[in-house]
Amino acid sequence: MDERGNVIGVVVAKLSQRAALATSGALAENVNYAVKSSYLLSFLESVPEVAAKLKEAHTKDRKFEDVVRAVEQATVLVLVY
Repeated sequence: MDERGNVIGVVVAKLSQRAALATSGALAENVNYAVKSSYLLSFLESVPEVAAKLKEAHTKDRKFEDVVRAVEQATVLVLVY
């Protein structure tokens, strides 16, 4: 998210600690892979049912606490095994 609460990317994967340790001998922390929001937006806009539900980007400054609250409410974790 940016400072106004707009999505700038979506994390899609995390570096495996086990693979990093086996490869480099060190534990890498906070290594994630994300897709830029511009790519996702193009895809979502191509689906009419979804495009109609997309919200406009926030352009005005917002209080930090309001941005954090909005991000917390919009965050989900999807586990795929």
